[in-house]
Amino acid sequence: MKLAFKIVNLSLLIFLFSCDKKQNVKNNSVEIASHPNLILTAKGVENIKKNIGTIPLFDHSLTLTKSEVDKQISKGISIPIPKDMAGGYSHTQHKINYVTMQKAGVLFQLLDNEKYALYIKEMLMGYANLFPTLSRHPETRSYARGKLFWQCLNDANWLVYTSQAYDSIYNWLTKEERDFLETNLFRPYADFLSVETPQFFNRIHNHSTWGCVAVGMIGLVMNDEELIQRALYGVKNDGISSEAIDDDGGTIKSKGNKSGFLANLDSPFSPDGYYTEGPYYHRYALYPFLIFAQALQNKKPELKIFEYKNGVLLKSVSAILNLTDEDGEFFPLNDGQKGMSYHNQSLISAVDIAYFFGKQDQGLLSVAKEQNQVQLDETGMAVALAVKEGKAKPFQKESIELSDGANGDEGAIGIVRAQQNDQKLTLVMKYSAHGLSHGHFDKLSFSLYENGEEVIQDYGLARFVNVEQKNGGGYLKENKTWAKQTIAHNTIVVDESSQFKGKYKASSKHHAEKYLFDVKNEKVQVVSAKENNAYEGAQLHRTMLMVSDTTLTTPFVIDITKVTSEAEHTYDLPLYYFGQIIDSNLDVTSFSEIKPLGKKHGYQHLWKEASGNSDKELTQLTWLHNQRFYTLSSISTNKDEFIFGRIGANDPNFNLRRDPVFIQRKTNESDALFVNILESHGKYDTVSESSIQAKSNIKSVKVIYDKTDYTALSLTFNNEKNCIVIIANQDSSEHKKHELTIQNKHYNWTGAYYFNN
Repeated sequence: MKLAFKIVNLSLLIFLFSCDKKQNVKNNSVEIASHPNLILTAKGVENIKKNIGTIPLFDHSLTLTKSEVDKQISKGISIPIPKDMAGGYSHTQHKINYVTMQKAGVLFQLLDNEKYALYIKEMLMGYANLFPTLSRHPETRSYARGKLFWQCLNDANWLVYTSQAYDSIYNWLTKEERDFLETNLFRPYADFLSVETPQFFNRIHNHSTWGCVAVGMIGLVMNDEELIQRALYGVKNDGISSEAIDDDGGTIKSKGNKSGFLANLDSPFSPDGYYTEGPYYHRYALYPFLIFAQALQNKKPELKIFEYKNGVLLKSVSAILNLTDEDGEFFPLNDGQKGMSYHNQSLISAVDIAYFFGKQDQGLLSVAKEQNQVQLDETGMAVALAVKEGKAKPFQKESIELSDGANGDEGAIGIVRAQQNDQKLTLVMKYSAHGLSHGHFDKLSFSLYENGEEVIQDYGLARFVNVEQKNGGGYLKENKTWAKQTIAHNTIVVDESSQFKGKYKASSKHHAEKYLFDVKNEKVQVVSAKENNAYEGAQLHRTMLMVSDTTLTTPFVIDITKVTSEAEHTYDLPLYYFGQIIDSNLDVTSFSEIKPLGKKHGYQHLWKEASGNSDKELTQLTWLHNQRFYTLSSISTNKDEFIFGRIGANDPNFNLRRDPVFIQRKTNESDALFVNILESHGKYDTVSESSIQAKSNIKSVKVIYDKTDYTALSLTFNNEKNCIVIIANQDSSEHKKHELTIQNKHYNWTGAYYFNN
């Protein structure tokens, strides 16, 4: 039998269901005329009702919502005693309750059916009787335990959604009912999330965003100016120690710093709209950011919230859409679960709000068409109407650099896109700030996509969200011991140690430095950055070029990583690929007894399956993935070791994926240069069992010059075509004139690089 809290006061029940609702509205018309006024408005509801049945996309969304809510109502009311972590029964049921209440409120307003209002009222009365009896959640893992949920974050989710439900039936309730709910549930809940839990509320973090919005939303419904101000500016004199650490490993705001909703707009967002925690948590925080902004615009238009920080909220919608692959899935930068996409409900709301309150960008309409749902309010109606009228245009994902940091001066994310024939290649390079507590130690890392499929992967996070069997749906310990560590990413590792020795505070003080982002020439696009603080005494400089050559069927990538140091080190450059190895020119030794590659900093989670050395100047590895052939061509010496590894060592609970890795290792070197060419070529047809162009196009790659100021390469293809690449390592000005003589040949050019093909 399900544990559930029941309303047992019979006299209260009789009172609740015997009120004359129409008389209540009449008698309180002056007081309640302004409701609903958060997301739905009285004027908006009137306009929507006139168009129901005539706008296909909106009608489709309405039908889906009605079906979902009716199904839940048929199951009856269930309000479990809080017990479980994420994925457990009580957690899941409370989540279902708040989502269903919010949707039921919309249906009540749009369809005038009182069964939806009755459902919300009965649910709210149950919570109003339960809440005063609750202590903090019995699960003690969180730095800020909730009441209905194991962490305050989820309690804030509950209040954000439930505030909208309350607003929808506010006029329908009697004054006595509203007083009861506000006295026993809503005001105490707002105080609990804020003044009683300042370590949760007064932060710069997605957690705090949800908390501030929860308090602000219910404050707007109740016309409680104290709560609204608290939401906007935080709790004053909170007394939080600057040494406090949260359960994500991030430091909590020190006493005296800015906090509140506006501070969370100021700091995590760059002027370009990039959210420093990464796209996965940007997606998660975007709903409260935008839904509260919409409510503020409706109730407090004088704040001009959509103009705040030069319109950063609306810019952020464009930014996050650009942080997706061809299938609309977010790049898993920092802590990010793969497969999350703009089909998520948060992005459905975001697209509609951005279109309505922005410049009616018709590219957003094409995204809305793919989402095939809209928000059931004025914003969604506007989008659905524009789609019906055929105004949608493709959302153009182009090569773009998104700066990081509140002022846009803390590195960036560089996204380089190229298309040749039907092949679309996307390169994502990360040279940003750490990313708050969800950041990884992976400066100068990259990932590569072809036609929406991962070719070279970023691992993402180690977590099974809302899967109770896996640590209650929370983060696994391997997220810290593996996923955050430098070796888990496609970037240089020095002496088998993570950047900044894996210390969050140290990494948060620094950011990588943009060197060059030049995508004006679609044939050669360049992204380059430096990192001088991650390893003491070692300077890292990575330059990546996306080259589109008409003599080849697909664009290819040139990767140049230059390390400078006075001391000798061991340098590892891992590459996390997918698929089956087809060919290699390495002399490989496979181990019958495999051992972990190291003892710490993530190395303990890598099996060393095989290794080899090459007596050739160019080491090549070819693999097959998704019926496409890929080749990595690496300049090498006979001292370089190439390691074939696999994730999964020291993982008794099988929390990690068993993905392969290929590592180039240079030992006992001070300065080091890694040069790699990544190419997609040919395909394999499983039906006809035929392969086309299964071999690399690259014949040779040579370093013809490498000093402090310049690095130069010569590439020769199998068709005997040759190209020269020269990178200016110290001056990235596009106006700087350069001259250089290499092997008796004189080169002169303007700008940070020379490319001749």
